[in-house]
Amino acid sequence: MGRSRISARQAVPNVESFVPLSNPQIRHLRGLAHSLKPVVMIGQHGLRDAVLEEIGIALGFHELIKVKVSAGDRDERDEIIRQITNNTRAELVQRIGNMAVLFRRNHKKPRIVLP
Repeated sequence: MGRSRISARQAVPNVESFVPLSNPQIRHLRGLAHSLKPVVMIGQHGLRDAVLEEIGIALGFHELIKVKVSAGDRDERDEIIRQITNNTRAELVQRIGNMAVLFRRNHKKPRIVLP
């Protein structure tokens, strides 16, 4: 059975103001995220409502965050990251191993200038 990996260009469904990031924007965000430490860590208990709420708060303030997902195998981590992006309306910028970089524009107070 083939593995279904999620891509860094995964679209978030049913979001009216969602504009996908271009490749230069993704490269810029990856460069900014390089020095970031994980803001949220998801462990053996998986994804809970409180964790989703904390990710939403962090995205609202920082716009660009790293999330460490240390639960299960690759497929389970993919599913957790997919749930996070769908529930928080964030875009997956990059995923390496158990680290995911997420971006969600704060339209009221933008902090990151995209190219």
